[in-house]
Amino acid sequence: MTCTRIAIGLLACCLLGVTASHEARAVDLPVRKAGLWELKMIRSGGQLPEATMQHCTDAATDKEMNNFASPMAQQVCSKQDIQKTATGYVSDSVCNFGGINTTSHADITGDFNSAYTVKTMSRVTGGAAGTGVKDTAMTIEARWLGACKPDQKPGDIVMPGGMKMNIKDMAKLKALIPGVKQ
Repeated sequence: MTCTRIAIGLLACCLLGVTASHEARAVDLPVRKAGLWELKMIRSGGQLPEATMQHCTDAATDKEMNNFASPMAQQVCSKQDIQKTATGYVSDSVCNFGGINTTSHADITGDFNSAYTVKTMSRVTGGAAGTGVKDTAMTIEARWLGACKPDQKPGDIVMPGGMKMNIKDMAKLKALIPGVKQ
């Protein structure tokens, strides 16, 4: 798998893991504070190295990200549900990406102004012969860093390894995400 596919896959999982289609959504997640956010992804068991991204955003871009992810979620997820809890939000989803079934539960806490955390437990089945059932845990620790850098515009994402893309260009890259129709 190329670095681009890994980066797109990480981003897609993050987007689909905390967004839901409007039809199934009980509540909307808050819009993040405008500016530069650092998102650190930590997978349990050392399966993959820790990955850190930076995302320059504003209210319109956060809404656009949800609008981008919602059609994908509708195509690949039979369940997407977000509920408000006493401590934040909980998200439950069942999705199929190109024959790989993923059932996820995420607990989302934080204020979306200075920091938030997404703790996800997933069970993956299907895929290549012999892969069986795989349980994974991932934590996304997000923190607001301040204003976007002078050379950044809302939607810019700096991926691990320094690759830079803009969420507004993601529609062009849907072909890299397994199971998503154009």
